[in-house]
Amino acid sequence: MNADFDIFVIGGGINGCGIARDAAGRGLKVGLAEMNDLAGATSSASTKLFHGGLRYLEFFEFGLVKKALVEREVLLKNMPHISWPMRFVLPYHADMRFENDTPTSKLLSTVMPWMKGRRPAWLIRLGLFMYDNLGGRKILPGTHVVDLTKRETGAPLKSKFNKAYEYSDCWIEDSRLVVLNARDAEERGAQIMTRTKVVSAARVDGTWEIVTEHNGVQQTHTARALVNAGGPWVENIVRDVARLNTSEGVRLVRGSHIVTKKLFDHDKSYFFQGEDGRIIFAIPYETDFTLIGTTDAEHENLSEKPYATDEEQDYLCAFASQYFEKPVTRDDVVWTYSGVRPLYDDGAKSATAATRDYVLSLDDNGAPLLNIFGGKITTYRKLAENALKKLTPLVGGGDPWTADAPLPGGDFKVSARDQLVADLQTDYSFLDARWALRLIKGYGTDAKNILGDAKAATDLGQNFGATLTEAEVKWLMAKEYAVSAEDVVWRRSKLGLRLTKDQIAALDAFMTA
Repeated sequence: MNADFDIFVIGGGINGCGIARDAAGRGLKVGLAEMNDLAGATSSASTKLFHGGLRYLEFFEFGLVKKALVEREVLLKNMPHISWPMRFVLPYHADMRFENDTPTSKLLSTVMPWMKGRRPAWLIRLGLFMYDNLGGRKILPGTHVVDLTKRETGAPLKSKFNKAYEYSDCWIEDSRLVVLNARDAEERGAQIMTRTKVVSAARVDGTWEIVTEHNGVQQTHTARALVNAGGPWVENIVRDVARLNTSEGVRLVRGSHIVTKKLFDHDKSYFFQGEDGRIIFAIPYETDFTLIGTTDAEHENLSEKPYATDEEQDYLCAFASQYFEKPVTRDDVVWTYSGVRPLYDDGAKSATAATRDYVLSLDDNGAPLLNIFGGKITTYRKLAENALKKLTPLVGGGDPWTADAPLPGGDFKVSARDQLVADLQTDYSFLDARWALRLIKGYGTDAKNILGDAKAATDLGQNFGATLTEAEVKWLMAKEYAVSAEDVVWRRSKLGLRLTKDQIAALDAFMTA
């Protein structure tokens, strides 16, 4: 029996779209269904970092950290428009105390009992040495010690912090990453179906028969293999959609973030350590704001949409206030967001200790079913490669290819971004520096395709505010699956921070007309 697809993917988050892109690039027929907008859940609610996970070293997750560190620069080179290097400042004070329940803390307390509750400077420096060298670095600079009394990064902090360690990681526009993977998959032949729910999936005559529903209309597809990349819904899909049993599951952990008015005037980020064993970041965000997060709270009920609770907001404000000279209060908060991370359930006793690594579970008792449990955004490309490593012996397909393949708009060197911005302003004199930078950071070399032959801002059509024009919106609708104003102002961009309710309503009316 000839199937419609070689591989059908359920879920339009980063793992699903990454797998669809990889598979399509290997010459396979690929279908993907997402019940809402792409990156509509977890994949647009991260802390927006490509990072190795410095704190995972305390849990002896060396393999996970190494994989992520190796991958950072691979990803950075392939998407320099939506990802860029970022320096992190880790303040240190000798009197700082920490919870002692991590494997590293327990070991330290046993070997050096007088150090109980402390994370000594040499231990941090050792961790950062490993962080610098586990994965190798060609682009990102290494760690160095900073005298906070002489650096601008010390100015916002309490005076007791006079020493810090500065290291490298990378920023990533998470929801744009998902959309560009989907777009590239489609350009390579995949069929991307958004706002399309998979109602049922069953093995019939050696293939999968999949029923989808879009706008009340049901359609049946067939596929040789099924990939369950449902994220938080992965168990539900196994049990309720495919009607199979599984002993594997996910631990649902809510990560909440707050966005505040700008708290400092430089472009570096902070890594803050807390007495509860957790860490948070304070990151320059969208030029005029600061992003603070994240929490780790159990999220029991998937039917309840995650949001940053009052308790979580107070926690993040209090945590940051332990470091900043000027206390961070709820009055500083301008926006919050929250997502549910589907961590593989490894039996850890706390959300913080649960592994961030992924598990790929193949059920080949008939037509293959690959279930994706866990994962983190930094390792999405490797996860996709490993998923195809399991599937290609069963359905065919070419060799791995994504390591050297830029995403749409990312065909330029990491060091060339500023020149791209300058060139865009030269070609389109009506752009100011801020507008040009936003376009390059969002679309890279595609920015010129959006602006076209425009000689003035008025040539770009209706102005929705905050430099968002009709030409850009039409591009997002035609190329990036945007259907509503929410898709545009909170996932394809973060212009929702700058637009009024009336402006967003006008945009929605335009898009649905």
